[in-house]
Amino acid sequence: MDDLELVAWPPAPIRTERLLLREPEAGDRAAFIELHASPAVHTYLGGPRPRAELEREMPEVPGRRPGSFVVDLDGSMIGQILLRRATKHLCPAAVGKVDLGYLFLPRAWGFGYAAEACTAALDWLGGVLPGEPVVLATQTANVRSMRLAAKLGFTEAARFRAWDADQWLGLRAPLTPTD
Repeated sequence: MDDLELVAWPPAPIRTERLLLREPEAGDRAAFIELHASPAVHTYLGGPRPRAELEREMPEVPGRRPGSFVVDLDGSMIGQILLRRATKHLCPAAVGKVDLGYLFLPRAWGFGYAAEACTAALDWLGGVLPGEPVVLATQTANVRSMRLAAKLGFTEAARFRAWDADQWLGLRAPLTPTD
């Protein structure tokens, strides 16, 4: 068992200026289906899953597992943040580090919500696991994700090829008390 699995879950909801990061609830199911069935969301993630398949397979409370935060705006889910230990990553530089993942519904794009939510999740992680390095992987063609990675303080650790596309792995070094 790694130290990430030992963190008490779920944490108290995390409030930012505009958002709430919280544990998934049954009322989020429709938004999870929309998120995973969206061709726009999955442009750089291998394509969407069929809506009918998601309707059949999605649990009543989707995404309920350690490291999974719903991003809530005014009482509605607009996205998901995932923090999980990279174990079978396609890039050896990621293995063993905490991997930051995020998905947002297209209607939430362009308002800075991803940066706000990811910053809050990373701050929370820094509080419960001080000194923990974090990685983020994205396709090099995903300009928005590359821009967000830079804004969040990730720097290039590796490039690799997976899923017939060039990938980028960023590393966010742990903050030290002098930072």
